[in-house]
Amino acid sequence: MTSVRKPWRGLVLALVACLSLGAAGAEGPVILCLGDSLTEGFGVSPEQAFPSLVEKRLHEAGHPGARVINAGISGSTSASAASRLRWQLRAQPDVLVLALGANDGLRGLDLAATRRNLEGAIALAKQAGVRVVLAGMKLPPNYGPAYTREFENLFSELAAAQGAALIPFLLEGVAARPELNLADGIHPNARGYERVADNVLAVLLPLL
Repeated sequence: MTSVRKPWRGLVLALVACLSLGAAGAEGPVILCLGDSLTEGFGVSPEQAFPSLVEKRLHEAGHPGARVINAGISGSTSASAASRLRWQLRAQPDVLVLALGANDGLRGLDLAATRRNLEGAIALAKQAGVRVVLAGMKLPPNYGPAYTREFENLFSELAAAQGAALIPFLLEGVAARPELNLADGIHPNARGYERVADNVLAVLLPLL
């Protein structure tokens, strides 16, 4: 009986080893998308939000083990950035896509506070060894030229000062195009999110 079992035992051990190697080979980067309704995917299914689309395209681009976490919460401002990131760091992300600040601007909040909030989140990510991609935003012109300009410049200035990669405008090619947005004119529809995913991947892929 012993002589019969040994070959099978060896086969089982070899199979387990192969499976273990396969699992290790399947590991890939973890990307955390921390944002508001634009990240959460307000008005579309979870599969149509840009984090899901980015994950799918990363798999197709040669990163089969990549995992993208959708940590978007509708209505969020930059004030929640550091506390939410601290919680999400348990997932040990490799890259943070920080897409907060839009609601700050739409509410006319103090942009100095927005800058401090985003700086705090970026500093926390860097302390944890997480690379940062900052998503830039723009405001409609009715907020006044001075505030609108300061808001837009905030993201590029912050990225340069903190050494973060920058998506110049998360909604590039989507904003102000009715066919790519929901009826509210603010949130992308499914087609719009395809373009948002393009904007994210253009910056994210070179980091990987």
